[in-house]
Amino acid sequence: MNEMEIPGNWLKISTIEMHTGGEPLRILTGGLPEIPGKTILEKRRYFRDQLDHIRRGCMYEPRGHADMYGAVVTEALNEGSDFGTFFMHNEGYSTMCGHAIIALTKYLLESGLVRKEGDEPVVKIDAPPGVITAKAIRKGGIVKKVSFLNVPSFLLLEDETVHVEGLGNVKFDVAYGGAFYVICDAKPLGLQLNESNFYKLINTGRRIKHAVMENFKIEHPFEDDLSFLYGTIFTGKAKNPANHSRNVCIFADGEVDRSATGSGVSARAALHHFKGDLPQGKKITIESILGSTMEVEVKDTPQYGPHRAVIPEVSGTAYFTGRNECWFDPADPLKEGFIFR
Repeated sequence: MNEMEIPGNWLKISTIEMHTGGEPLRILTGGLPEIPGKTILEKRRYFRDQLDHIRRGCMYEPRGHADMYGAVVTEALNEGSDFGTFFMHNEGYSTMCGHAIIALTKYLLESGLVRKEGDEPVVKIDAPPGVITAKAIRKGGIVKKVSFLNVPSFLLLEDETVHVEGLGNVKFDVAYGGAFYVICDAKPLGLQLNESNFYKLINTGRRIKHAVMENFKIEHPFEDDLSFLYGTIFTGKAKNPANHSRNVCIFADGEVDRSATGSGVSARAALHHFKGDLPQGKKITIESILGSTMEVEVKDTPQYGPHRAVIPEVSGTAYFTGRNECWFDPADPLKEGFIFR
């Protein structure tokens, strides 16, 4: 069959499709217009203000779905960095994404777009919250595992309570791992951390997130663009007794993270460390709603503005699922997509 010729006035965005622990990543690799900006936050801001139709078209149905997740790869912007990136989803743009860092490291190294020698290559990534350092474990040219040192992560609110209509008083903490999360124990809320509770988890996570947003100030010490509550993480007992715990993250507009959530386990590392449950140098394994896992370890404990912080190292594995080209027919009334959730 001959390849179909696409009219020159159609927008064509090429993508690489991946997942980390079951959580999808659609990497926008070609067809994008120039994205000006001297920093990743400036580039993200320009994309949000001028090119958001591309996010909507690539994340929403009919090309995507309510739980799609994406990343844009840019040139490096800081001396010593290998590339830049920012992240997108059904609601807008993330400040940090660990599952994307893991997948992007594999993609850039295996594609040869970033060339590094040795079996444990290190790459530096300009991301919205700062420079992320990732290390790959590579065998025969294939990246088997990726670990990354996250940005300083800290506990913002500890042992707080908020009233949520229909749920009563809910106990929570708020921690930052590149994004801010409200963290709650699932058991007092009557939640099971499995796929059968999928919609209840979404509904409860949204309600708790909005109640905390309405009653507490979420403030990053240095960047206004990072000063918002990104999601709710429910924690509970691991299904596999060899693992530390299980968590489910409800983020953006009701998206359910299929992975254990890289920035989320970073936030949990800060929470557990400052509550005395996770000493520096101890590695723990956290399960996702699917049972896929990420490892996290506290590597350092710097001061970060007014906050005591930790530097978490997060590890996980990503896989390729395909290659795609998204077409935008100017005559299509649904070219920018739609979403029901």
